[in-house]
Amino acid sequence: MAEFTDADLRGALFEHADLSGARFRAVSLSGARFRAADLTGVVMTGVELCDVEIHGELRNVTINGVDIAPLVDAELDRRYPLRAKMRPEDPAGFQQAWGILERLWDETVRRARRLPPALLHESVGGEWSFIETLRHLAFATDAWVSRAILGAPSPWDPLDLPWDEMPDTPGVPRDRAARPPLEEVLRLRRDRMSVVRQVIGGLTAESLARQTEPAAGPGWPPPRSYPVRECLLIVLNEEWQHRLYAERDLEMLEAGARR
Repeated sequence: MAEFTDADLRGALFEHADLSGARFRAVSLSGARFRAADLTGVVMTGVELCDVEIHGELRNVTINGVDIAPLVDAELDRRYPLRAKMRPEDPAGFQQAWGILERLWDETVRRARRLPPALLHESVGGEWSFIETLRHLAFATDAWVSRAILGAPSPWDPLDLPWDEMPDTPGVPRDRAARPPLEEVLRLRRDRMSVVRQVIGGLTAESLARQTEPAAGPGWPPPRSYPVRECLLIVLNEEWQHRLYAERDLEMLEAGARR
């Protein structure tokens, strides 16, 4: 077991490192950055948590004896009244949710078209560019609809973009250097959105409640059975969250273009 006592680790990089069970006592984490970190089961006592930003999934997060996750969810639903529609229970609810997402994404794409094409490849704050965001959503559809629900073993397009921390997987593309034009990515995007529309449009109570058959061969998700409803909720969440990220970043790009 490594031990760091009275050590100066300022600026250290921990990447793909297993720190589970590690103990931190009288340490300074000021200015630290955590990305794609699993903090499940972390206990913090006697800490100073000031001027902190946390973006992620919150469940059973208790601060000073209060579970804040329901409070955060309620506030996000208040800010975004359509957000609650992204948790449907029946086929009609899924169809309504997908219609909302298509409309919202149409508005976001129109906004993006007004920017110089080069800016759509620009990262804001180290996040994906607008083009990369669309490529990732194509990957999400291929993974959770075409592969998991429809059983296609290798539905990938060369422009599909998995999340950065996903391990390299045989047959799954991850070309971060590609710089396709917006129209090429939108053609891919429209095709993948039509797949989701057809699947959701054909839902019944029985098909929504069923388990999928494992897809053949390696890929993402792993070849096992999943609830259809869970797969579709993942897609709705990906679409909703990444559109918010895209809108946030487009605002920054617009401000820079006006200067």
